[in-house]
Amino acid sequence: MMEPALIPQVIHTRDLDAATREEIVRLCTEAFHSDASFLFHHLPEDSLHVLGFLGGELVSHAVRTTRWAQIGRGPLLKTAYIDAVATLERYQGQGFGSKVMGWIAEEISSEDYQICALETDRPGFYTRLGWEVWPGPLGGRRDRAVIPTPEAQGHVLILRTPYSPRIDLNNWMTIEEQGRFW
Repeated sequence: MMEPALIPQVIHTRDLDAATREEIVRLCTEAFHSDASFLFHHLPEDSLHVLGFLGGELVSHAVRTTRWAQIGRGPLLKTAYIDAVATLERYQGQGFGSKVMGWIAEEISSEDYQICALETDRPGFYTRLGWEVWPGPLGGRRDRAVIPTPEAQGHVLILRTPYSPRIDLNNWMTIEEQGRFW
């Protein structure tokens, strides 16, 4: 008997019903062993969720928000920031997270993002999908102030897009401050 296929759904935060929001929170809470009930307090309404359903059950998720990164003293880059990448534990290691990341990359490539970024404690998962570890110094931006974030060193990754400028991975990269999820 053939296993059911993972079915994608792409939907903006503003279009999620209450039940699906609860499912996403449950999935992220289970996957991260951390309360994710505040997730939707930080997501703009135009955030884009990629959901993976298996036999009608939500088993995998990722969300894209729009933020602005700056490399060195260069211009602000429209950035697809990926967060809340999660797969239920009993389905991990079966390629579902990779499929969701592939689907979100397809969505991003159809838009005009100049770079994609994410922060993770599992860089190996993402590097095999084409993401690059940011080796240079990192910081957050609040108004015009830069707040160094040395604790993120080696945990921030980027993915180049068709619109990416030339990128010096050893330069400073700052990303505008936004509510942190985890």
